[in-house]
Amino acid sequence: MSKRNICVTDPVWKKYKELVRKEMIPYQWAVLNDSIDISIERERNDASIPNEKSHAIANFKIAAGLEKGDHYGWVFQDSDVYKWLEAVSYSLTDTWDDALKTLADGVVELISKAQQPDGYIGTYFTIKCPERRYMRLAESHELYCMGHLLEALVAYKLATGSELAIDVAEKVAAHLCDTFGPEEGKYHFADGHEEIEIGLMKLYHITGTEKYRDLAEYFLKVRGDSPKEWSRLKSMDKGGNILGGISTEPMKYNQTHLPVEEQDTAEGHAVRLVYMCTAMADVAKASGNKEFEKACKKIWRNIVDKRMFITGGIGSTVLGESFTLDYDLPNDTMYCETCASIGLIFFAKQMLNLERNSEYADVMERALYNTALSGMALDGKHFFYVNPLEVVPEKGKLDPTKSHVKSVRPQWLGCACCPPNLARLITSVEDYIYSVFDDAVLVDLFIASEMSLEDKGKKISIRQKTDYPRSGKVLFEIENKEDTDVTIGIRLPGWRDEVKGSVDGSAVEIAEKCGYWYVQVPKGEHSILLDMEIKPKRWYANLNVSEDIHKVAVARGPQVYCVEGKDNGEDLHTLVLKKDSELTDHFEEGLLEGVSVVDGEGIRFTEGSREGEPAALYTDRPRFEKQPVKIHFIPYSTWGNRGENEMRVWLLEE
Repeated sequence: MSKRNICVTDPVWKKYKELVRKEMIPYQWAVLNDSIDISIERERNDASIPNEKSHAIANFKIAAGLEKGDHYGWVFQDSDVYKWLEAVSYSLTDTWDDALKTLADGVVELISKAQQPDGYIGTYFTIKCPERRYMRLAESHELYCMGHLLEALVAYKLATGSELAIDVAEKVAAHLCDTFGPEEGKYHFADGHEEIEIGLMKLYHITGTEKYRDLAEYFLKVRGDSPKEWSRLKSMDKGGNILGGISTEPMKYNQTHLPVEEQDTAEGHAVRLVYMCTAMADVAKASGNKEFEKACKKIWRNIVDKRMFITGGIGSTVLGESFTLDYDLPNDTMYCETCASIGLIFFAKQMLNLERNSEYADVMERALYNTALSGMALDGKHFFYVNPLEVVPEKGKLDPTKSHVKSVRPQWLGCACCPPNLARLITSVEDYIYSVFDDAVLVDLFIASEMSLEDKGKKISIRQKTDYPRSGKVLFEIENKEDTDVTIGIRLPGWRDEVKGSVDGSAVEIAEKCGYWYVQVPKGEHSILLDMEIKPKRWYANLNVSEDIHKVAVARGPQVYCVEGKDNGEDLHTLVLKKDSELTDHFEEGLLEGVSVVDGEGIRFTEGSREGEPAALYTDRPRFEKQPVKIHFIPYSTWGNRGENEMRVWLLEE
């Protein structure tokens, strides 16, 4: 493994990291311990349930025999604790905190006490029905939770050196290797929700133990065979009690409709799909599995060419939180779960490891700066599960087909997977800035940071200075301590127009290769300047996206913009952006903690009046009038922070 240290210095991202450390981590810890009163808003209706509890830590204490009681919450409630621990691990890497480390040590110890002698861990089945372990794996999330546990324990080991963490992780992995596989006497199926594969690969990367990688590959290969095995094992428990079977038909919902090597479209539950692809790409890189690589590329093309929202959101329907069909991208009934965009970021990063193509970084950046960040309020204590592109508050309250769409972020969520997932992404954002290969270092994200690297034939430091995306100037100060040249590849974003470059103060011609500008850096200290023009631009959807015909979206660099009722009044559907209107931008320090805003000229349709005639619902004599208006846009990631109001990304254009 290479020795790499990365420190984020960007003030905006440091603010987000500090928000997680000072607000999200303590707040989520309090929630996990039921030590504060919260109102949980269910995702599919408007019921707010006061004083609902998480009970997650209590579940572990009961499973460990430290307390008496019953399990409470989802079967995957354990994963909230694991993602919290992973976020803590990354936060400790950033900012050491003895008290937080002591707290996290206690959590690792508690997890170890809840672990069963054979290595199994899962509080639901340990407490409620140990005889049914792995008998409902289509929906029990047992391996899903263990995958998140492995990710958390690996992160904690790297952050603190904890031997207990790695001992628990290897005990889990050994148990899985003994229990699952093609051999006679083992279970021959995978979890209904992919994640264990990612955790096993994380453990493989720090231990080098090939059987962990092989088991991850096995879990992926066996998906197409899983439904019939689930049905057989679910038919009755060991006591002969009927449990109720499931159909033996393959299911797109959990990607069991085809062997993964044969899948070429994004199907089913969006988070599961991108978690599957993340693991497939990782395994493909580690094992040389070309069939996995081909399938990943086909699914990637289907997502970004036909099934991804302009915000980097994925998942077109609340039913199954799933993909639907090509170009079906509704703005007001979509799902676009925060976790799905986070998973897309994971997928993109693994694809970058497989293929040096800047499109992967472009999509990673799009999802990060838009849907992922919109999942959290600026206070770090309120969260979106669903990230719409169009909101009318009353419709979310009264239209059952839109009841999952919220106009303000709830304090907590009935299914609380997104807040801790976002916390672990933000606290580890430095892992997505660079890609290191034997022959090159790629810059994938423009985030002010400092990196030192010691690897085969490379001993370098890179200091990235920028206020991106406020401006497009990015300065790299590089020190190469080796006698041989080092190749630095700098991403040229797909949204760019004018771009200039200089090396050591002298202007140079930028030669592009697969979306990167490669510079040979000799021994010594050198500087590279990338200067991109960032200005507001209009974007249009493919004509097959029926929702967005005659509509326009505005973006500035990687950030998609939206209009809110707070700035533009209600009835946003009556706003029209003029085709010939110049889009101007300026920075407002006091708005939404400091954002670049965009202004344009437009019109608003109003109902004209005829004396004595009320406005008809339908008419053959339309009497619309046009009023000139200024249209104000804000970054999509910041919407919903000023109270309940309408929001819209796509506007009519005339």
